[in-house]
Amino acid sequence: MGPGAQGQRRDVLAFYMLAGFAAVMYAVPGEWIPALEPLRLALLTSGLAAGLMVMRRIGKAEPLFFDGSRGIALLAFSSLAFCSVAWSVNPDVTRFQGIELLKLTAIYLTLVNVITNSKRLAVVCGAMVLGAIVTSIGVINWYIVGENMVEGFRSRWVGVYADPNHMAMNMVLVVPLAVAFLARKSTPWVFRLLCAMSAVLAVVAIVLSHSRGGFIGLSVAMALWAIREKRRMQAIVLGSVFVLGLAVFAPKSFWERNETVAAFHEDASAMGRVYAWQVASRMSLDRPLLGVGAGGFRYAWFQYAPPEAHRAYVAHNIFLDVIGELGWIGLLCFLVFSGGAVGGAVAASADSEMGWLARALSASVAGYLICDLFSGYILSAHCYVLFGLAASAHRIAQARERALAVGRQPALNEAPVATWEGSGHAA
Repeated sequence: MGPGAQGQRRDVLAFYMLAGFAAVMYAVPGEWIPALEPLRLALLTSGLAAGLMVMRRIGKAEPLFFDGSRGIALLAFSSLAFCSVAWSVNPDVTRFQGIELLKLTAIYLTLVNVITNSKRLAVVCGAMVLGAIVTSIGVINWYIVGENMVEGFRSRWVGVYADPNHMAMNMVLVVPLAVAFLARKSTPWVFRLLCAMSAVLAVVAIVLSHSRGGFIGLSVAMALWAIREKRRMQAIVLGSVFVLGLAVFAPKSFWERNETVAAFHEDASAMGRVYAWQVASRMSLDRPLLGVGAGGFRYAWFQYAPPEAHRAYVAHNIFLDVIGELGWIGLLCFLVFSGGAVGGAVAASADSEMGWLARALSASVAGYLICDLFSGYILSAHCYVLFGLAASAHRIAQARERALAVGRQPALNEAPVATWEGSGHAA
C-alpha cells in the first residue's frame, strides 16, 4: 500500500470515527450500559478521529487547517482558559476546565479538517439525528417512570442530559436538521421516517424538560428554518404541524411553568438567573480584562452576590459566563469564534448543492445560541460540534465557489489556436 492510499484510508477512518462520535455524543451508551462505561466511547472515537487526521496530514506533508479567524479565536480562547490558572479563584477547577476546552478545540479542528465535502457533512448530521432518538426515548421513559424528577415534574436523562435545561438545548439543535432531511425529496424513505421520529421525539423531550429557554430556542430555530427554506410553503406546513402538536400534547405543567415568566420575582429559578447576571456584572467591573478564571464563577459567587442570594448558581448565560470567568478578552475571542460560525452557516446557505443542510445548520446555531442566553455551558461538546459543522459547511461552499470560478476563467498561458484565414476551422 503506497503512502497516498494509506493516507486516504486514514482519512476515511477518521471520518467514520467522527460519525461515531456524533452518534455516541447523543446516545451516551456508556451511561446506561455498564459494560461499555470503561471504554469511554466518546473520548475513544474523538481521540481516534483526531489522531488519524494528524497522522494523515503528517504522512502527506500537508499543513493542518486552522479555519482562519474562527479557529485562531477558538485556540486563543481555550489557551486563555488554560492560562487563567495563574489568576483563578480556584486553580484546580480552572486547570480541569482549561484541559477540557483544549480537547473540545481539538474536536472542532478535527471536524473542519475531515469534513471536506457535502456527503460527509450530511452523514455526520444524520448520525446526530439518529443518536438523538436514543436520548429522547430515555427522557420520555424517565418521565413515565416519574422518579428523580427535577422540581418534581421536569424530566431529564443521564450523563450530560441530567440537567433539563442542558438536555433541552442539545435537543433543540437536532430538530431543524431532522426536519431538513425529512423535507428533502432525495432522502431515502426509511431515513425520512427515522428523521420524522427523531424530530417528534426531540420536541416531546424538550416539552417534558419544561425548559423555557429550550422552548424559545426551538421556536426561533423552526421559524428561521421555515422562513429561509426555499420550498417555503412545505416548510411552513411542517413547522405548523410541530407547533400544533406542541399546543395539543404539551402537559398543563409545561404551560404553567412558561406563564411564570411574567411573575419572575416569585419564581426561584428565574430569580437565580437574575442574581447570576448581577454577579457576572460585578465580576466584570472588578476584573474586566481577564475575569476570575475559567470555571471560577460559582466559587467566586459569594464574593460578588447580593445579600439575598443565598445559593450559588451558574451564570445561566454563556456570554456573561465568559465575561465573568475570562473577562472582555475572553469574550472577544468567543464572539469571533461563534460569530464566524453563524456567518459561515448563513453564507453556505446559498450553495446550490448543500444549501438545504446549511440553512438547517444556521437555524440550529441560532436556536442553540438563544438557549445559551438562558443556560450557559462553556464545556458543552454539542456547541463545538455544531459550530464545527457550520464552519465545515462554509469551507465546502467556498471551495465549490472557487472551483466554479476557476472553471469559468480561460486557462492561463494557453497558446493561441491557429486557424485558416477565413475558414473558421482549427488547423
